[in-house]
Amino acid sequence: MNDIAAAVALHILSIVWWIGGVAMVTTVLLPAARAMEDAHEGLAMFRRIEARFAWHARAATLLAGASGLYMILVLRLWPFFFVPNYWWLDAMVLVWSLFTIALFIAEPLFVDDWLEHHGEKAPAATLARLQRLHWIALILSVITVLGAAAGTNGWTF
Repeated sequence: MNDIAAAVALHILSIVWWIGGVAMVTTVLLPAARAMEDAHEGLAMFRRIEARFAWHARAATLLAGASGLYMILVLRLWPFFFVPNYWWLDAMVLVWSLFTIALFIAEPLFVDDWLEHHGEKAPAATLARLQRLHWIALILSVITVLGAAAGTNGWTF
């Protein structure tokens, strides 16, 4: 296997690992937490499970970023950015950037405190807001994955 094939394989693995986890959190974990009779318990369950998954997401986003940057540099893909037919390249960088900022900066610096503060006062509303944000993230991610899969296989506007 050459280095580009290895980079592509690692990139795809990291995306499946990361976005698959986002899908599970959005469509399974958050609805289960919101369905619990006691919203405080639901939020506590979400926070326990999400804290464990956050390390998986961080590792996967680091691997996605490293493999993606490697391919951009080796394949000299910079000229394709901002070209309309290759919109999915920009979308990949945008989605990756949003998740990386959320996982490495926002969560540790203020989201955890926000969850504790608002979760104590209004756990049901906090879970609902979390689910809306996760749906937005998942929809953007799915559009990007579909665009990248189609675009790398020749589909254009």
